[in-house]
Amino acid sequence: MGTSRWSIEQVESVAPSAAAITAAQPLASPARWTGLGADDAALWGSCQGSGSEPYDTMVDHQHVSFTCTCPSRKTPCKHGLALLLLWVRDQVVDTPPPAHVSSWINRRSAKRTASSRSTDVGSASSHSAPEAAPEAAGSETVDAGDVIGESKPTPPMPQPDRNTARNDRVQRMHGGLTELDRWLDDRIRTGLADPSLARYATWDDLAARLVDAQAGSLANRIRRLAGLVGASPGWHDDVLAELGLLHLLSQAGRHLGSLPGPLADAVATAVGWQVKQADVLAGVPDTDHWVVAGRSDVREDRIEVRRHWLRGTSSGQWALCLSFAAYQQSLDTSLRVGTSLHADLHRYPGPALRSLVGARYALPVDPVTPPSQTIAEGCNEVGSMLVAEPWLDRLPVTIRARLARSGEVWALADATGSLPVLNAGTRQFDAGLAMLLAVSEGREVDLTVEWTPHGVVPLSIHLPDRTIDVGPRANTSFVSAA
Repeated sequence: MGTSRWSIEQVESVAPSAAAITAAQPLASPARWTGLGADDAALWGSCQGSGSEPYDTMVDHQHVSFTCTCPSRKTPCKHGLALLLLWVRDQVVDTPPPAHVSSWINRRSAKRTASSRSTDVGSASSHSAPEAAPEAAGSETVDAGDVIGESKPTPPMPQPDRNTARNDRVQRMHGGLTELDRWLDDRIRTGLADPSLARYATWDDLAARLVDAQAGSLANRIRRLAGLVGASPGWHDDVLAELGLLHLLSQAGRHLGSLPGPLADAVATAVGWQVKQADVLAGVPDTDHWVVAGRSDVREDRIEVRRHWLRGTSSGQWALCLSFAAYQQSLDTSLRVGTSLHADLHRYPGPALRSLVGARYALPVDPVTPPSQTIAEGCNEVGSMLVAEPWLDRLPVTIRARLARSGEVWALADATGSLPVLNAGTRQFDAGLAMLLAVSEGREVDLTVEWTPHGVVPLSIHLPDRTIDVGPRANTSFVSAA
């Protein structure tokens, strides 16, 4: 079998996105390929795709270049990545290259040689030299580009390695995840009684290092975790659970190439791998009538985050649309709670709920109420979403319940169970509580709430003739047009 000089991390580093690695995994099977081969310079093979003809793929693993007959505009495409994955797993046999592979490698070698000579000539011409004597007639044939009055075309400069930046980014992220695991080991060894946990700098320094390692999503989790220390009598349990999730993500983030299917995309997003909106919008959309079931504004660090929770009328699937605003910037106001929008929704890679609204086919219709369920059924729905992504800390659910109180604790309850209400006693909650009490008069009503590990946040009250938005709202002194 061919001896690999690459590691799985190097294959991940040349991928245009985590989604590309996920798409390549099903193709990384010898049964999908014919004419597989490798030598010291290249890999090659033909992969049967959706078309009638197989896609011919070649990889120059010495100088990192790819070519494939598939219509993908991404470089490398999933076929090139799959070929590399087969190679690093020693599933490609060493064999002499066929003629078309040798021709491709020779052309690339000739181009590199020409570029190198051009660079050498340019360097030599920058120094002073004695004037050359006129050549004798007939000594050499003059090229067309050497005619007096015409300049020879400048040879193209060698292109910078497009993979260098991506490679550096992956290395920084892996380094940041390794450092996070080391930091977690120190926290467990010293215990949660360590006085340093009460100092915000303990957490902020780590968050800053994760930002430098381009693991921004984990940095945000670290900063939010700092606010849990000493915040409640049971804060030790809350902090320990979150430390466990951070360990899970740091381990999974260093093994993206070996994770199955959409899970790799979900982990990459949770760690901080950014996906371009253009790539998301280029995917196949979910077209449905989307009910805007609820809205929630939350300040995270120095950014206001607005979450719109949408539910498909036909599919019954939830979707999340995010908007962000720094100081004196505006949040998205185009999605009005209680309306139904006939539109395309483009989902981010993986099982994540996050989506972008694409083409809209009609004006919003209202009032529209998403289907409700009992508290027990709602808990089952939340549990199913957590199975796919256990690190999620906010999920939507629409239930039919009434507001109840036991001592100082407010909860939403029905015959099947109860859910504690988060942040009861705060000024913002009291406004929503007063509205809910006034509208429901103690009876059961349809509510869309946002589930968190510490309780639920009421977002909207669905009545037969209208929907009342009671979700947390951004401070207008911080954002404009909130």
